[in-house]
Amino acid sequence: MAQAAAYIMMGVSGCGKSTVGEALAAELGCPFFDGDDFHPAANVAKMASGTPLNDDDRRPWLARLHDLIGEHLGRGESAVVACSALKGIYRDQLREGNAGVHLIFLKGDFDTIWNRMKGRQGHYMKAEMLHSQFATLEEPGPEEALPLDITAPVDQLVAQILRAAGG
Repeated sequence: MAQAAAYIMMGVSGCGKSTVGEALAAELGCPFFDGDDFHPAANVAKMASGTPLNDDDRRPWLARLHDLIGEHLGRGESAVVACSALKGIYRDQLREGNAGVHLIFLKGDFDTIWNRMKGRQGHYMKAEMLHSQFATLEEPGPEEALPLDITAPVDQLVAQILRAAGG
């Protein structure tokens, strides 16, 4: 039996975290969790008003995701989580004490992601906030996260993740 692992799909809004994460979870036969669903109502309202979150806003949200990951790993279950994890300190918080975490960095340029976001409907994260996401992003090195080019087809991205994870 394969060892339990948590796959964190990270990157700026609009990079495909949910799309790739759902496909990976389906391939692995494990649950997918969209980190956006775990934001406190105050965070959602703040983002919906066009105001970027700060570190204090993100801390309790990241704690919830950290605990979710820990619960699954503690039961020997794998999970896939979509979470922007834009800064190194956020990624550190998610990994702390959670052995078996794999970070997947969905990397794309501003124009590609901007064009994707302009077509999104019904999401509280407005495309105009993409500038703040790129400004906040501390790109992880390949020793910290598997970098993937978001212009590749989803099935190829999933295959790359599985190869890197030894699956």
